[in-house]
Amino acid sequence: MTGYGMVFQQSVAKTCIAGEDRSLPAVPADAMAIFHQGLQHFQAGDPAAAVSAFSASVLRAPKFGEAHILLAHALTSNIYPAFDHLEMATQLQPDSFAAHFTLAQLNFKLRIPEKGYAAAREALRCATTLEHRSMLTQLLKEERARERNGIARPSFLKPFSNRALIMAGSGLAAALVALIIHVR
Repeated sequence: MTGYGMVFQQSVAKTCIAGEDRSLPAVPADAMAIFHQGLQHFQAGDPAAAVSAFSASVLRAPKFGEAHILLAHALTSNIYPAFDHLEMATQLQPDSFAAHFTLAQLNFKLRIPEKGYAAAREALRCATTLEHRSMLTQLLKEERARERNGIARPSFLKPFSNRALIMAGSGLAAALVALIIHVR
């Protein structure tokens, strides 16, 4: 995990624990206690226990955005549930830098740049500190470097052209003819 990622997680936890954001809905005490347990497990490097605790916290307080965000962080190998929790967090807290930043980070890691840049724009809109801006700047620098040095990935937003379909079809036909000749 990158250095700014760890700083970011600690910032989310501190914000939540301190209750700095009064615009958030009140979180029941039992959900907050379970969240604290999950945070301890997460910081101790026990993601399975953290997932269990954060999941229980989300069940008790479904509108607890920070629990959704940290649950997504703890779900390191379960990408689709992580996406679901991050999208829920962005809906629950549309002005949450943490939710939008994490969603952008996950989209970039999965090579979905269009959605990553959209989430990054939302994160920039929500950035309130210089640290937020520097984290976002670093994330965008990393993504641009990955784009420069990486393999061009197809975008499935545009349909294939007729020429591409003809080329693919003729290649498939040639392969079938070669297979038929080889089998005889």
